[in-house]
Amino acid sequence: MLTLITAITGVFALGTSWWWVGTPILGPVVLLLGIVVLWRIEKLRVVALFWVVALAVGVVNLSVQSSLNGQAPDVWSVLWTQLWSSPLLFLGAFMLSEPLTMPPRRWQQLTVAAIVGVLVGWAPAIGAFPVSLGQERALLIGNLIAFLFAVRTAVRLVRVSRAAPTATVRELTFRTTRPLAFAAGQYIELEVPHRRPDARGTRREFSIVSAPEDLPTLRIAFREGGGAVSSFKKALAEVEPGGTLPVTGVWGDFVLPRDRSAKILLVAAGIGVTPFVSQLRHLSATGDVRDIVLVYVASDASELAFRVDLEASGVRVVAFTRDEPAILPSTWTWAGGTRIDAAGLHREVPDLDQRHAYVSGPAGLIADLAPALEKARSITTDAFSGY
Repeated sequence: MLTLITAITGVFALGTSWWWVGTPILGPVVLLLGIVVLWRIEKLRVVALFWVVALAVGVVNLSVQSSLNGQAPDVWSVLWTQLWSSPLLFLGAFMLSEPLTMPPRRWQQLTVAAIVGVLVGWAPAIGAFPVSLGQERALLIGNLIAFLFAVRTAVRLVRVSRAAPTATVRELTFRTTRPLAFAAGQYIELEVPHRRPDARGTRREFSIVSAPEDLPTLRIAFREGGGAVSSFKKALAEVEPGGTLPVTGVWGDFVLPRDRSAKILLVAAGIGVTPFVSQLRHLSATGDVRDIVLVYVASDASELAFRVDLEASGVRVVAFTRDEPAILPSTWTWAGGTRIDAAGLHREVPDLDQRHAYVSGPAGLIADLAPALEKARSITTDAFSGY
């Protein structure tokens, strides 16, 4: 909203925007707080690209203008001014990173960051005067591009059924009213309007269990039980068959690599298995054969949800549960216990250093598993915050 107001102000000459944060005194504070925020929301690389591009383009622009005027460019002066006496730091850390205006995929976010960086840094000369779009209009153009990346036909989900794959896992099956585009491993944001919502509001994110090929059927799942019951959870339970709920977004970069030869390790902690079910169903539907090992950590054997889907995929599954499952398919192995250490993981997956690891589950469990996965070629995580 601030971006739109300041942009309109400049376009219609109603005044000029004044960025109080663009001062040498507040610059270090904005930078420090910005890094903390960006690290928390995992957007540091995206905004860092914006900063680098904006500064680089600004220097190039100065060099071009100076050479045309027969002068030597004062590069350090430009860098100093851009960093500490302009809204560049605030623009990236607190406005470009706004989740509601960012596109859903990482490559799209990087594209928008680079475009806005170019628009902010470049000021071509018209006659004898450099003309710049200004930070607000540059960001507004970036938001428009982000919107085009994320634009989707409004979709409502019609509830079909509710099931209980395990004692603590609940699965909801919906029917989409219109085409819905998503990649296996992504999540949807679902809105459940209700009276007196709690502090988190009426929207929550859910990983999609079904594959894109399953549409118009769409399945989500979540863990139920334990802790206080949120207003959202109560409202969701009250949605009757035939009731409709709006999808307010499809997001996430938790997707498998395009390289079909890449060896993959999937590590699911509890309900974190849901995006992997979607991915494996997608691979089966498309006939895409990959070298995949799934490590499934659950409190006990009865909590191994979606076994039918996992067995149908044919991938090797290593189960870590307190008790040994009574019947296991030929491709499944019981590793014992519910805690994975580095030695145990390497024993079950000896080629760990050749695999790209994908870890999904509660944030605390992901943190516990991180040391055991240090030898993997790469680690991609998907933390569940609950609903």
